[in-house]
Amino acid sequence: MAHLKLFSALDISRNTSFRSGEIKFGERLQILEQTEEWAKELTKQDSKYAILGIPEDIGVRANMGRAGAAGAWSSFIKSFLNIQHNRFCKAHRITLIGHLDFEKELEEVANLNIDNKEDKKKMFELVDRIDKEVAHTISIIVKAKKIPIIIGGGHNNSYGNIKGTALGKGKCINAINFDAHTDFRALEGRHSGNGFSYALEEGFLKNYFIFGLHENYTSKSVFSSMKEKQDQVKFNTYEQMQVRKEKSFETELITAQKHVDNNAFGIEIDLDAIPLIASSAITPTGFSAEQLRQFIYFFAKSRNAAYLHICEGAPSLDSDKNPNLIGKFISYLVTDFIKANSEKII
Repeated sequence: MAHLKLFSALDISRNTSFRSGEIKFGERLQILEQTEEWAKELTKQDSKYAILGIPEDIGVRANMGRAGAAGAWSSFIKSFLNIQHNRFCKAHRITLIGHLDFEKELEEVANLNIDNKEDKKKMFELVDRIDKEVAHTISIIVKAKKIPIIIGGGHNNSYGNIKGTALGKGKCINAINFDAHTDFRALEGRHSGNGFSYALEEGFLKNYFIFGLHENYTSKSVFSSMKEKQDQVKFNTYEQMQVRKEKSFETELITAQKHVDNNAFGIEIDLDAIPLIASSAITPTGFSAEQLRQFIYFFAKSRNAAYLHICEGAPSLDSDKNPNLIGKFISYLVTDFIKANSEKII
């Protein structure tokens, strides 16, 4: 696991603002110390959740998107470690594993041009390399009986999350995706726009629901592909719920739940669905931050919730006046998941 960089006690001290009379998350969450035997150590810990960062944006670049998602992990850490440990959310239930280091791959992609056929092929190969690392790491976390919470990177990592969870559980899983896009594009080589179509094609994903896709940014060919697999792939649109009022947000939560909650399922969150949140495909219109929090809380309550993935946040694309916004927002989403999921016994 050469790519895995464990979070250390020194990392915690550097990122936690200690204050007399307060207990921060950085003072109570668990970390791993055995680099070579981290999987065994994780299994022995009494935590329920394991947080992993994927600071990369290669999949986004391979999908002709803007770079920046590689920075979400560090922004999250700076916020998350300084949350208050209190009766509403207990930090000791969490193991902060660390992150997958793709610095070498990021250096390689920096010199590639997406408009060059050979360079584009190389980008696909780099994403495939990332897939293998993500899937392997997630499978180990799941086998250790922990629920993965994956932060940062492009939505290409949905494939590794799904495959890794399926391998860890020994069966295919379902997925619910809160997203302005389907990420169900053609199998043309791996990038951030086809993680779910690859996972379905290869048998790791069974049922898939896209919640709130934007009609203006979903192609005719993608709609056709979903129609061909309509028993497995279902969706609703943002416009149906929030513009034309043909469907209600609350009722559609239940509709989506019926499609995915008959099996273990992953919760995928693309921050480009929230207006003016800095991301590769930033949007001026979409669901509110509160609706996303309600969405996560609703699905996290299920005993079949298998993981949470929050992706596409790009702090470097944000206003200089809001350098900590992405990290703070992701921290809210993570604690919403933990609070809801902790209310039931698996």
